[in-house]
Amino acid sequence: MTEMTYRQALHDTLREELLRDENVMLMGEEIGIFDGSYKITAGLLKEFGARRVRDTPISEGGFTGAAIGAAMLGLRPVVEIMTINFSLLALDEIVNHAAKIHGMFGGQLSVPMVIRTPGGGGQQLGASHSQNIELYYAFVPGMKVVAPATPADAKALLMASIRDDDPVLFLENLALYNTKGEVPDVLEPATIGKAKVTREGKDLTLIGYSRMAVVAQQAAERLAETDGLDIEVIDLRSLRPLDRDTVIESVKKTNAAVMLEDDWLTYGIGAEIAASISDGAFDYLDAPVRRVAMAEVPMPYAKPLETAALPSFDDVVNAIRETLDAVGRRR
Repeated sequence: MTEMTYRQALHDTLREELLRDENVMLMGEEIGIFDGSYKITAGLLKEFGARRVRDTPISEGGFTGAAIGAAMLGLRPVVEIMTINFSLLALDEIVNHAAKIHGMFGGQLSVPMVIRTPGGGGQQLGASHSQNIELYYAFVPGMKVVAPATPADAKALLMASIRDDDPVLFLENLALYNTKGEVPDVLEPATIGKAKVTREGKDLTLIGYSRMAVVAQQAAERLAETDGLDIEVIDLRSLRPLDRDTVIESVKKTNAAVMLEDDWLTYGIGAEIAASISDGAFDYLDAPVRRVAMAEVPMPYAKPLETAALPSFDDVVNAIRETLDAVGRRR
């Protein structure tokens, strides 16, 4: 095992995949000469050259469309869009072309491309640069959407995404780049569409993805110490395909669930999880599924307001306690 940052795990995986398969190429704004806005592609232009590490104009629609064409002709482009907010400028290319070409051409063509893009608030970047809009893409059949929370999963899921024959939106939360974790020295690609139970428990199922999967783990560990609670934690890891079965089986065991997400509550990923639990484990629930999400506002710039808008550790702890208190199950 090697300890590394989430950022380093992404960098190392890109390098390994470039070495493994000559059809893998990188595209994006400032990823070459500047080493990338977040330094994830640092040194790769010098090592692999401009043919495989391509700086692009500031034109998300243009270079995403070019990547789709390259993928259709046999390459495996990994596109970096500087933040998920700017992916809206390529919405037509992603939703109407990348996601649909395989089906519209009767399976004769595939679009094996990855769109890497960070999102999330907490960096004081303002409302139009701090969004979690992965739901836009998780909604679309033909896309795959993954959201790793740890360096090990960032590496395993990026390997899987690059090798997949479908277009994959690879979500990175800005708050995770400097987080550290153990990564196995020998690591196989993850299975896209499979959630991970990161902590076994029996009192309640706590579900999250990306940054909120980390918060879920922290909350479960804290409540084990302070309240004696044995909480099961599930990291969704993949938003499309969505692993409903793992969530449902956990809720059948714990009889209660809290869902965490960094995006807005209304129409969010949590709503889909709550509906899935209702469909598959309704008779096992002792309390309604509770959801914790950000405030229903454009993200404020002022730090105190931004902090107040984001779901907090205390919000998670309170939601768990209130859920169990409602049925008299908290010790």
